[in-house]
Amino acid sequence: MKKLLFASDYMEGAHPAILKKLVETNLERTAGYGYDDFSESARNKIREACAAPDADVYFLVGGTQTNAVMIDALLRPYQGVIAAKSGHISVHEAGAIEFGGHKVLEIDQRDGKIAVEDIERIIREYRQDENRDHMVMPGMVYISQPTEYGTLYSLTELKEISRVCRENHIPLYVDGARLAYALACPENDVTLKDLAMLCDAFYIGGTKCGALFGEAVVIPEHDYIPHLFTIIKQHGALLAKGRIAGLQFDTLFTGGLYDNIGKTAIEAADKIRKVLDEKGYRQAFHSPTNQIFLCLNKDQALALSEKVELGFWENTDDGNTILRIATSWATGPEDVEQLTECL
Repeated sequence: MKKLLFASDYMEGAHPAILKKLVETNLERTAGYGYDDFSESARNKIREACAAPDADVYFLVGGTQTNAVMIDALLRPYQGVIAAKSGHISVHEAGAIEFGGHKVLEIDQRDGKIAVEDIERIIREYRQDENRDHMVMPGMVYISQPTEYGTLYSLTELKEISRVCRENHIPLYVDGARLAYALACPENDVTLKDLAMLCDAFYIGGTKCGALFGEAVVIPEHDYIPHLFTIIKQHGALLAKGRIAGLQFDTLFTGGLYDNIGKTAIEAADKIRKVLDEKGYRQAFHSPTNQIFLCLNKDQALALSEKVELGFWENTDDGNTILRIATSWATGPEDVEQLTECL
């Protein structure tokens, strides 16, 4: 029996509409580095969707690359970035931020989220420390929507974090690798317009959300980061055939595709969660989006892993294992049915 694949949400290629457009335009000659008409059209559509007409929009290849470039661009050499201990830049980016010369200043998380009081505390402690000139200065805040645990920041929470950042004159940056799944979730109340209003920079994920690859960085205030094009080039992150990324986002932001592309994943995940509840399985975290974290004993984990490829998350102190089920924009009803049989 061929294994079912639920390990991640970027195992498929791309949405058919993107592939169709790539084929149709394959032999067109365009300018490079994002100066093509497809990229400009995508930028304008994203600006409209975010209600940010003056925003700068850049297309990069992947999430880790985007985080490394943007955090380096937003920070001074002596500053670090505040993030949850469970944050992607803290755990699953192989020290890419530290490799770029900036420390990740980890704070406690609750369900994958960081709290305003903890942000205020780390800033206050730095300022009150008589040895602060020997310390790494908190220079920005990093969060993701959804979080690594698939949870969501509410609009109220985002407003509070934004307020603290602006009161302390540090930028707020949001990792939107799975943003389409947040936007499609009924529990979500944060829109693209909210992100543009409350954040200094964020990115709209494509790699995990229907594109072959690519992330769209949005900086609502024009020229907030001077010479970002050159900074991207310095990091080896400037795509020569920029039109390939731009065209994908132009397609994703045509006809409301990006707003709706995550719905299939959310619906599939909800069906799986219902089965888990009915069968008495324990979920490690309440995640309303496309990630499900299943807590199993060692024998259960081994038995299920023989039939289904899941993402390993962590071993718990009580000897159990947490495995991740991830649905995607391409998860079909037959996939859910087969997983249900295995469960």
